[in-house]
Amino acid sequence: MNDTFSLRQSIYLLIGTVGVAIMVAKIVGAENVIEPSRYAPTSEASFGFDREGKPTRTWPTVRPEPTPAFGSNDRSRWATIKALVDNGTYEIGRRGNFTASQPPFEDSGIIFENGKLTTLDVVMNPATGVYYSSKPPLLSTMLAGEYWLIKKTLNWDIDRDRWPVMCTILITLNVLPFVLYLMLLAKLIEAYGRTDFGKLFAFTLAAVGTFLTTFSLTLNNHSPAAYCVLFAVYPILRTPGTAVPGLSLFLAGFFAALAAAFELPAAAFTAALLLPLLWFQTKRTLMFALPGMLIVVAAWFACNYAALGTFMPAYSDFGGPWYNFAGSHWKKWDLVNAGQFVPGIDFNREPPHIYAFHLLFGHHGWFSLTPAFMAAGVGLLMLTKRLIGSKEEKGSKAYPYLGASTLAISITVFAFYLTRTSSYNYGGNTSGPRWLFWLIPLWILGGLPAFDWLSLTRLRRFLASLLLGFSVLSVF
Repeated sequence: MNDTFSLRQSIYLLIGTVGVAIMVAKIVGAENVIEPSRYAPTSEASFGFDREGKPTRTWPTVRPEPTPAFGSNDRSRWATIKALVDNGTYEIGRRGNFTASQPPFEDSGIIFENGKLTTLDVVMNPATGVYYSSKPPLLSTMLAGEYWLIKKTLNWDIDRDRWPVMCTILITLNVLPFVLYLMLLAKLIEAYGRTDFGKLFAFTLAAVGTFLTTFSLTLNNHSPAAYCVLFAVYPILRTPGTAVPGLSLFLAGFFAALAAAFELPAAAFTAALLLPLLWFQTKRTLMFALPGMLIVVAAWFACNYAALGTFMPAYSDFGGPWYNFAGSHWKKWDLVNAGQFVPGIDFNREPPHIYAFHLLFGHHGWFSLTPAFMAAGVGLLMLTKRLIGSKEEKGSKAYPYLGASTLAISITVFAFYLTRTSSYNYGGNTSGPRWLFWLIPLWILGGLPAFDWLSLTRLRRFLASLLLGFSVLSVF
C-alpha cells in the first residue's frame, strides 16, 4: 500500500506540474487576435451575427493595439486597476455631454484611450456622466494593491509594459492559488477515494480537464471563486467527526465568504457549509468562522461604497439608468423588447427549455463541454443515497453531506439562472458556463464514488478515459 501511495504521489506531482506549466504558457503567450471567421468583408456590418449565424462584425481599418486582455470582462477590471493606481479613483471614463441622447458623445478617459482597454462592461452615473466598471470592485481593488507594488518596485507601467504587468498579476491570481488548489485537492482525494484509478482520474480531471485551465489567461472572478470554495471545504473535510479547530473554522468562514463575494450565487454554498457547523458547534462557529466571514463582508461593502457611493453593487441596477444610458451596449434591450432583431449572443429570446438545454448539453453545456461531469453527477447521487441511508455517527457524514449539498446547490443555482429573466444570457462568447465554474471542485470531490466504480473493469476504465479525453479536448 505504501508503494502504491508513493507512486500516486509521484504521478500527482508530474500531472500537476504539467497543468501548472500549461497555465503559465497560456498566460505569457496570450495575445488578442482578429479572427477572420468572425468578421464579414464589408464596411456596413454591425457587431454580432445575423439571423443565419453569419458574422456581421466589421474588419478594423486601423491596426488594433496589441494586448493580452481578451474581453470586456477583464478589460473592465484592468481599467479599474489602472485608474486606482495611476489616478487614485475608480473612475474609468467620463462623458462630457452625458445628457445627449444621440452620438457623437464627448467620451474621454481610460476606456477610450487607443482601444487598449475598451469595454462594454461599464455603468455611468446618470447624475455626473462618470463611467465605472460594472464589476464588483473588491477583486480589482485587491489586485490594484499588487499593481501599485509592481509599479513602485519595478517601475513597470500597465500601458508601456502590458505583458509584464498583466502576466505577473494573472500568474498571482490564477496560477499560484491553483498550485495550492491541486495540493489540497490531492489530499482530499487520497482521504475519500478508494481506488488508484479513481483517485488519479479525479486529479487529472482537476489538473487539465476543466475550464479553470482555459480561463487562466483572463482576469476573471470565476477561477478565484472556485479556489476559495475548495479552500473553504478543506479544513472541514480534513477533520470529520471531531471538533474543528478554531483556525480551521476561521479559514472556512473567510474563504466561504470570499467565494460568495467573487460569485454571488456561491452564497448558497456558504450557507450549506456553515449551517451544519452552527448546529453542531454553535459557540465555536460564532467565535471563529463568523469573524472570518465578516472581514470579507465588510471589505465587499466598503469597496462598493468607495467606488459608487452606494453599498449595493452596480449590477443591482441592471436595466436601470446606470446601465441604460445612451450608447450603452445594454440599451439594445430596448430594441429587443420592442420585437427587433439585435445581433449577438447577449440578446436573445430563447424559450426556457432551449436555454436549459444549452446550459446543460449545448454550446455552453456543463455536461457537453466537460463530459466527465456526467460521471461526477452519478457520484453526487451515490453520496446523497449514502447520506440518507447511513446509520453511522453524525461526524462521519461530512463527506456524504458534501455530495448531497453539492447536488442541491447545483440544482438551485441552475434554477436561479433559468428563472431570473425571460431573456437569457450566456455571459458572452465565453468558454463554457462560466457562472457555474465555482462548482468545479465540489463536483470533482463528489464524483469520487463514481470514479472508483468506473475503475472496476477494463471497459469502464476505457469509458472513463473517453469522458476525460473529451473534457480535455474542450479545455484546449
